[in-house]
Amino acid sequence: MPVFHTLKVWLMIALAAGILTKDAEYFVKYEAAKQNAAMEAENADIRKVYLTFDDGPSANTDDILDILAAYDVKATFFVVGKEGEWAEEKYKRIVEEGHTLAMHSYSHDYNKLYGSMEGFTEDIEKQQNYLYEITGVKSMYFRFPGGSSNKQADNIRDCIAYLDEQGISYYDWNCSAQDATKKPLPAEKIVENCMTSMGNRKNVIILLHDGKSRDTTVEALPLLIESIQALENTEILPISDSTVPVQHIKREEAN
Repeated sequence: MPVFHTLKVWLMIALAAGILTKDAEYFVKYEAAKQNAAMEAENADIRKVYLTFDDGPSANTDDILDILAAYDVKATFFVVGKEGEWAEEKYKRIVEEGHTLAMHSYSHDYNKLYGSMEGFTEDIEKQQNYLYEITGVKSMYFRFPGGSSNKQADNIRDCIAYLDEQGISYYDWNCSAQDATKKPLPAEKIVENCMTSMGNRKNVIILLHDGKSRDTTVEALPLLIESIQALENTEILPISDSTVPVQHIKREEAN
């Protein structure tokens, strides 16, 4: 609970009891405002890191969730549309364990998504409704397959405008594990890629992949989490409404 809110409650009780003068009231408010300002300044200095996993659920999702649970870390899963009880259980587990369930399109089909606005809107609506039916969560976060700057999407600005109309926020990345390779990267290389591309940024969104062929990503995850947690003034968070979006093509550029 913020310091000012706590003091404000105490102040109201004290005034009601007649044990606090007006001068004391002003002093308490002044001190509380200073403390809140100091807390905001301190929070502004904290590096915020977001682990995000694309393309799941997969055979590796449960292992990823197990590792996150072991480290008490929350992440964001940009999932695609997969059907069957096995997939539904993974969607539910993501939500039940406090992670952010985000959309990465239902089909992950570039031709369907970027071939027409009708195809794009139908795909997003289908995925949003599908996830809601399974989990009760109406996801309002999206990542374009290939990112908003991908070269196959001639209609990306129209897609961004549609998301904006729906109140859906889209997120790209500014740090990549570079693990979407045909030949799996060694776990140590995945960690190195992340830590190097993170640089000195204060707002870091890391791109990782959740796929059946991403065993080395799973293997790298404990060391990656430990490496991030070893950094000063750094916390790992799930994407939320307060997250500052990383967007390769900004909303304002699309207008």
